[in-house]
Amino acid sequence: MVHATHRLLSATLTTQILIALALGAALGLGLNYLAIPALQDGLVNGLFAMLGQMFLNALQMLVVPLVVFSLLCGVVGIGDIKILGRVGGLTFVTYLATTALAVITALVFANVIGPGTGFESVHLAGGNVDVAAQLSTWDILANIVPKNPINALANGEMLQIIFYVMVVGIAVLMLGTKAKKFVEGCEFMNELAMKIVQIVMAFAPIGVFCLIARTFALEGFSLFAPVIGYLTTISLTLIFHLCVTLMVLLYVCTGLSPLAFLKKMRSAQVFAFSTSSSNATIPASMQCVTQRIGVDRSVASFGIPLGATINMDGTAIMHGVATVFLANAYGMELGLGGYMTVISISVLASIGTAGVPGVGIVMLAMVLNQLGMPLEGIAIILAVDRIVDMMRTVVNITGDAVVTTIVGQRVGKLDRAVFDDPHAGTFDPSGLEIDHEAERAFESITHQKGTV
Repeated sequence: MVHATHRLLSATLTTQILIALALGAALGLGLNYLAIPALQDGLVNGLFAMLGQMFLNALQMLVVPLVVFSLLCGVVGIGDIKILGRVGGLTFVTYLATTALAVITALVFANVIGPGTGFESVHLAGGNVDVAAQLSTWDILANIVPKNPINALANGEMLQIIFYVMVVGIAVLMLGTKAKKFVEGCEFMNELAMKIVQIVMAFAPIGVFCLIARTFALEGFSLFAPVIGYLTTISLTLIFHLCVTLMVLLYVCTGLSPLAFLKKMRSAQVFAFSTSSSNATIPASMQCVTQRIGVDRSVASFGIPLGATINMDGTAIMHGVATVFLANAYGMELGLGGYMTVISISVLASIGTAGVPGVGIVMLAMVLNQLGMPLEGIAIILAVDRIVDMMRTVVNITGDAVVTTIVGQRVGKLDRAVFDDPHAGTFDPSGLEIDHEAERAFESITHQKGTV
């Protein structure tokens, strides 16, 4: 009876999120069709924008403390520095490999479908997009080491945070038993961070509804017609990479069921779709990978934050399709050298790229600039980028989870019993109840201190 009730409550939250997504899209399209200024100002750009931004801020609020304490506990939990190096190296190489595979798939699909062929160049006028600052590979790698770790924490520089926390974790291992109290404190802070995640997740339906409603109210469907070939190509490529490439990779490397995996990742994918931010989805991804899939925290706390920064499968696909689309529209021939340039820049640009909405467009400007293509063509892509960004973020975070699961399996840090349990790690609303006995005890303690 208890398990049945638990499953009902868990399913209810997931259902609420999906219903909120559907209702938000329907309401947004309705508001876009009506185009009433008062509703646009007061509801869409007012209430929905405020609540949606509050939800995004709450998710971003969780990222740094969750990554810091989870990764610190993970590094200490591994214990063996050699295993830590193996986990890091395997994760990094696999991420780059999947990104390269993604952009190659995009180029194949784009050349077969041929988006942009016969597209009138008049649609491509009027763009104004700044080119991203082009850093060398050496500069990118050098910037992983933070000059000021406090500044890195404040600005959410994920690669720098990961580097610094790993150094601290190694130093803790070197201190041995002297660091026992510190480790216990970090364990408590990690549990506290996960509890805050649970609190924020309880408000997910409201946040998802507002974000989706505002997106569709502003975008609608009118902007899609001129670039229907581009949207079709990129959608098919994203679906293929997620459902075929990544799932085949998962099955071959781990033997896990792709369908069960996708079902367990569903809640994180909904968050990714609604927020368009890999960084904001880190808490949901961590919860799914550790509690639903069964990857040990020592691996997940490294793989998921790193993936949110360097694993950009969806963005790489967008680069590949958009480049071919614009080349066809302008009647330009890319050639083998052009394709190799797209692949190499997309892979290298993914290192250190911020996992925030819209960054793919800025990185695309860098790719086009390198190829000598006019940047004005980005204007038409920019019009529909919000919708595309939502889809590619789902692919990004799913790729993070797949690679983290593969690495967990390879180093013996995957609990198959958790993965095989369809109800493992589902949301439990009872976990949000206040412990009244503890509340009275704390009240007693604070009262005593106040009278001294």
